[in-house]
Amino acid sequence: MGTPDEQIHPVATGHAAKTVEEHQGPQDLVFYAGWFCPYVQRSWIALEERGIPYQYKEVNPYKKEKHFLDINPKGLVPAIEYKGKALYESLILIEFFEEAFPDHEPHLLPKDPFDRAYVRLWIDYVAKQIVPVFMRTVMAQEADKQKAGLEDFYKALRTLTEKVKGPYFLGEQFSVVDVALAPWIVRDYILAENRGYSRDAVGPAWKAYAEKLESRESVLKTKSDKEHYAEIYARYLRDEAQSEAAKAIRAGRAFD
Repeated sequence: MGTPDEQIHPVATGHAAKTVEEHQGPQDLVFYAGWFCPYVQRSWIALEERGIPYQYKEVNPYKKEKHFLDINPKGLVPAIEYKGKALYESLILIEFFEEAFPDHEPHLLPKDPFDRAYVRLWIDYVAKQIVPVFMRTVMAQEADKQKAGLEDFYKALRTLTEKVKGPYFLGEQFSVVDVALAPWIVRDYILAENRGYSRDAVGPAWKAYAEKLESRESVLKTKSDKEHYAEIYARYLRDEAQSEAAKAIRAGRAFD
């Protein structure tokens, strides 16, 4: 018997489908992706933002092809194959794109070493303080745990919002902090519809920042139709998902 997560829609839809269609030709960089995955969307946003040539290949994480497992034993998306070598992990890939494609702009990391380190601090904050709380609140079944999760989520978002210069985290420059966060802003309607979340409750500055991120062209181009996310996240809302991310959240671990 297969896992409950197997019956996902097989391909990207909406704006993302058009983006996939535009990236079917062979390239030095092959991007192995799952259209539904927020971690994939991080790396995908970076590729689109910087105009890096890539070939898109859809991977069903529950029916992986042998070649994909040969180059990526962890079997997770996102992953890339670049000139015969493989890498994975969403945030590591974004940093690789910065270094391997220096002539493609805009850059998502500042040039100044201090500013780069500062950005990495807040990327780490998103990975450890925001994303796990988001997922834990989605997966919580008891009302008291849902309420506690939502309060923790609000607190984490307000802490980050205090550092947002506007319109993006660093000001006018769209950076990796924005990229790291954007997929969960795209999906925050799940919390709004099922756990009582409201952008207004976080505060007006957060609401303005979230709206700016979700309307960014690279974010829109990597987003599928809402109804296909619903069938996936329904399993998280029932705490039935068997993805590696879901397992990590249950175990109290961060997942990048």
